[in-house]
Amino acid sequence: MSSSKRNDLIYPMISLSVVILLWEGIVRLNNIPKYILPSPTNIVISLFNDIDLIWMHTKVTLYEAFLGFGLAIIFAFVLAIIMDSFDITKKLFYPLLVVSQTIPTIAIAPILIIWFGFGTLPKVLVVLMSCFFPIIINLIDGLDTIDPDYLKLFDLMEASKLQTFRHLKGPIAAVHLLSGIKISATYMIVSAIVAEWLGGEKGIGVYMVRAKNSYALDKVFASILVIIIISLITIYSINFIGDHLIAWQKQEGAN
Repeated sequence: MSSSKRNDLIYPMISLSVVILLWEGIVRLNNIPKYILPSPTNIVISLFNDIDLIWMHTKVTLYEAFLGFGLAIIFAFVLAIIMDSFDITKKLFYPLLVVSQTIPTIAIAPILIIWFGFGTLPKVLVVLMSCFFPIIINLIDGLDTIDPDYLKLFDLMEASKLQTFRHLKGPIAAVHLLSGIKISATYMIVSAIVAEWLGGEKGIGVYMVRAKNSYALDKVFASILVIIIISLITIYSINFIGDHLIAWQKQEGAN
């Protein structure tokens, strides 16, 4: 690991350690009750004491989040290709996509729960709706940035639409697609939890609501800690895969 990357890790760890120590000291010196503000020690203890139950709920949330995220990628990719192939579809759907983002998720989720019940489906739909827009917008923008001269060259070579997409549009738009996926990855866990807050039987959001209603804030913070860890792992994994794919694409282009 290079010194610059090592420093990039060390500085956040130092600042985080300072915040945790200050937090712990303030709670202990002022004897603040756990139901008002638990200390980091209380949070870690609650996490280990309730780890089985928290993990059971977390698995439900992860299933909803990743299923909705995967469907968002598939639907966004298919619709972006259709909108790129047929100009009329872009004129029809692009404004609707923009308008759809003005509707808050917290207003849509209760309606979906009324329509589809308290099971998995409404949570998956909320995640899909939250993740869909950044992916498709970035992909469409990527397809629009392709130099027209390149497209004319492929036309002169009598390349099919599939060949044009495989060798020209796909590689160029891949970078923009990955950018959209990275943005959406920050939304998927949160959107699933918001849907669970508004109604559900299982999931880390349901666990948090029950803990809050019992004034067990140490358990609420333990849930937040789990969410942060999972979100960071997911985002860094996507960044790692995306960076290697882009590097592979650049290497292929150089060859």
